[in-house]
Amino acid sequence: MNMNETKLVFHAKWYDPVSATVKLFLLSFFPRDGAVEMFDLRAQKLFLKRHVVDSLEERDFYVGNTVVVLSRQLEIIDYADSSTRNHIESQRQRTFAMVKPDAVHRIGEIIDVIQSRNFEVAQMKMVQLTREEAGEFYKEHQGRSFFQSLLDYITSGPVVALHLISRDAVRKWRTTLGPTDSNLARQDDPESIRAKFGKDKQSNAAHGSDSDTSANREIEFFFPSKKSGSGPKTTALLDGNTCCIIKPHAVANGHMGGILTAIANAGFKVSAMQMFRMDKIQAEEFLEVYKGIVNEYSGMIHQLISGPSVALEITSPGESEIPSKFREFVGPSDPAIAKELRPQSLRARFGEDKIRNAIHCSDLPEDGPPEVEYFFKILQ
Repeated sequence: MNMNETKLVFHAKWYDPVSATVKLFLLSFFPRDGAVEMFDLRAQKLFLKRHVVDSLEERDFYVGNTVVVLSRQLEIIDYADSSTRNHIESQRQRTFAMVKPDAVHRIGEIIDVIQSRNFEVAQMKMVQLTREEAGEFYKEHQGRSFFQSLLDYITSGPVVALHLISRDAVRKWRTTLGPTDSNLARQDDPESIRAKFGKDKQSNAAHGSDSDTSANREIEFFFPSKKSGSGPKTTALLDGNTCCIIKPHAVANGHMGGILTAIANAGFKVSAMQMFRMDKIQAEEFLEVYKGIVNEYSGMIHQLISGPSVALEITSPGESEIPSKFREFVGPSDPAIAKELRPQSLRARFGEDKIRNAIHCSDLPEDGPPEVEYFFKILQ
């Protein structure tokens, strides 16, 4: 190794299902060529010599994330040295964003803007705030003349909460939002989110934290640590639905916004949405019906645990055949065939191959409700 080469070192843990034990490693990442190295802390010996993993990038390495190395799902639990901490934290400030009720129907377009500005979506969830929750979130405005109308507005429909990461994220997101008054934004910053998607000073499409302190509080409010609860409830109806999962490769490649926009343009409604990071046990449980049936089963498992995915509950007002119509819209499982037979389908537009085919959707009408329930009830 070149002595001047950047090397990022982390403490990571892996649950070994064979021995039913947790193993601890020093996990090193070399940004120059995308290689990793693993040192077994208990055995005090090299576990994996330097090995290039094409699917991993520097942005994947931060405390709290999970990376997959040779089919092992490793949870990064701490920085191993101060230089790694300083390097990562200088690149990865976090902020909170909320798409407000008047703009949720354009969430796909807004996410396109978010990803085009190189923000990473670390967490995302659609919720319906109660008046009490809204009052707590906006407690710094309590007593002001507009407080009650603000609560009326923010509880008038679902919102989408997002935890965003980027360099200089707080300032960068507020710049992306534009002026608070959407009418002023259209004059002064016509490419901003509030100019494009907002209506006025209150119905201004989206919110952004104004400081590190606010960002930490607001992220914790919507995405609390496991010790302090689950935050506001999702909007899942758990009835009259079908399931859609935007796969990790589609999220990583910036297709999430395009897929959501295509779904909306086709007349389907996203009635619930949440980002998940599935472990191998969860993925195997969810995809158990395909075991021994499809040759791609192991690849499907690996894809589902390779990064964050986005689960959607899909409904369609007045439509009784949602699962079959949505499955037709998703297209054949092989994107190559989809391009020939249904070139406007989601898999034709966003899929790569039979494993990285952008979307999982419920196969049969009876599969939809239990698949939605798995994400929006069991995994909650």
